[in-house]
Amino acid sequence: MPIPNETGATDVAPSPATLVDAGATVTVVANQLVRAFGRRKAVNDVSLTLSAGACLALFGPNGAGKTTLLRLLGGLLKPTRGTVELLGVPLPGPGSTRRMVGLISHHSMLYPALTVRENVRFAAECQGVPDADAAATRALKALRVQDREHMPVRFLSRGLQQRVSIARALVHEPQLVLLDEPYTGLDEVGALAFTDALRALKAHGSTLLLVTHNLVEGLTLATRAVIMREGSFVYDEPAPENGFDLPSFQRRYRDLVHEGLTA
Repeated sequence: MPIPNETGATDVAPSPATLVDAGATVTVVANQLVRAFGRRKAVNDVSLTLSAGACLALFGPNGAGKTTLLRLLGGLLKPTRGTVELLGVPLPGPGSTRRMVGLISHHSMLYPALTVRENVRFAAECQGVPDADAAATRALKALRVQDREHMPVRFLSRGLQQRVSIARALVHEPQLVLLDEPYTGLDEVGALAFTDALRALKAHGSTLLLVTHNLVEGLTLATRAVIMREGSFVYDEPAPENGFDLPSFQRRYRDLVHEGLTA
């Protein structure tokens, strides 16, 4: 899968949420997931199915359980109860399965003393990419940071560091991409390059799980949108043929989250 070089909703959330196109490969299956921290259930009885090429956008207030669910679905956190499978393999699985996952967050997770290229190439090597140098070049071009490839990342601005971090996470062309507020710190050029890269990943069968507070960013790529509150899905909407109606979705979000109304 090449990384690019250039640039009528329901009121009650279905259970379980299903996002599978006919004939598409099922990437992620979660069944009755619960994750408790003490007596508090950060994720409470969530089930879903995601297919190749899907993008599930997760919205909700702070503490709704979005990041915890994202980590559960990527095998980065063990559930208190329930199961997760990635391409039929129970998580957390072997290293070969975990290498199918790419994580992008608002934390750069870079080595500050290494150059831009060294950071991305090292990630490719760790993931077992056959031609790590060529893969690094593609990723750097896609995020439009190739002109800084020989600069140590500690000298980059916050936004440029975020672009390098994204290139590092996508260099091995993961089949499941976990995105936790990934647009943080990006300027317009970086955001557009990032969105282009995500579109290419979707087109070639990667599954995206996007956690964000920004409704516009989240709905741009989403094939399904979910609102979480107190660890559960309170709203679940597939993308209409002509895309989401932002004002309508904003009203629904306010009703369910800010005013605390029950769907």
